Amino acid sequence: MSSTGGAGGLKPVERDWLARPVLEVAPELLGCHVTVRGVTVRLTEVEAYAGQVDPGSHAFRGPTPRNEVMFREAGHLYVYLSYGMHLCANLVTGTSGTASAVLLRAGEVVDGHEIVAARRAGIRERDWARGPGRLGATLGLTRADNGIDLCAGSSEVALLRPGSRPDPAVIRTGPRVGVSGPGGHGDAYPWRFWLDGEPTVSVYRPGRLS
Repeated sequence: MSSTGGAGGLKPVERDWLARPVLEVAPELLGCHVTVRGVTVRLTEVEAYAGQVDPGSHAFRGPTPRNEVMFREAGHLYVYLSYGMHLCANLVTGTSGTASAVLLRAGEVVDGHEIVAARRAGIRERDWARGPGRLGATLGLTRADNGIDLCAGSSEVALLRPGSRPDPAVIRTGPRVGVSGPGGHGDAYPWRFWLDGEPTVSVYRPGRLS
C-alpha cells in the first residue's frame, strides 16, 4: 500500500511552491508524481543539493556549461550523465541563480506500466525506478531533456502533488548516497529523504570521505 494514502486530488506543482529553500522542498516532493511522455513515477526517495554552499553539489564551484540549468528558475530538470551510462534528473528549486536542486533518487511506477515493461524488460517491477539512473531510464529521459520545464503546463511532462502529504512519521532522513568528500558527511549533510517501508527505495552506499 502506498504511504501517501492514494493519489487523489493530484494537482500541478506551481513554480512558486518550488522556489523555496531546497531543504523545505525536498521532503515535500515525496509522494509527488513525475510524468514524462506517458510514464508516471511516484517519488519515494530524493536528495537535496544546495548549490554553491554545498560541497556535494555539481554547482559548488559555480556555473559551467554542464550545470547551467541548475542556475535557472525553479521547475526545470537538470539531466546529466552519471558514470558515462546513466541519465539522472535533478529538479531545480529555490530562486534563479542559487543552483539548488533535488535529485530524484527513486520511485514507484503508477502509470505507463506497459511502456516501462517493454523499456525495462527483464527487470523486476520493484527495481524499475529504484535508484536515480534506473528512474531516468524508466522515464525514458534523454540528454535532450536537460532543461525541460515541469511547470510549463505541457501535456507530456509534468510534476503533480497529491492532496494529502505523506505521514511525517514515515519520512526518514540520512546521508546522501555515494557522495565523496565533505558533502558525504551524514552529520553535516543528512539530506537524503525517503519513505520508510517503500520497496522502491534504493540501497544506501557511502561515498569515500576525506
